[in-house]
Amino acid sequence: MQSTPDHVNAVIEVLVSTLGIEDQASTIDASTPLFGELPELDSLGVVELASALEDRFDIEVADDDVTGEVFETVGNLADFVASKQLSGTS
Repeated sequence: MQSTPDHVNAVIEVLVSTLGIEDQASTIDASTPLFGELPELDSLGVVELASALEDRFDIEVADDDVTGEVFETVGNLADFVASKQLSGTS
């Protein structure tokens, strides 16, 4: 499912607060790369981010969901969240 601007903004809020990158918030948008581009998004950061997304959006992020494609960009992550909400996978 294609995410809405609201999904993208909400994912950015979760990303910024979870990773403590408030100083970068104004430069993050849907096209911002995640894996390999944000040093804060290491293996522990991914676990913390997945947990924060679960809490914020009332979804379940399974281990199999954590892929390079889903975490490639903010937009991909927002699309993933939107599809999880639509399918009611919680």
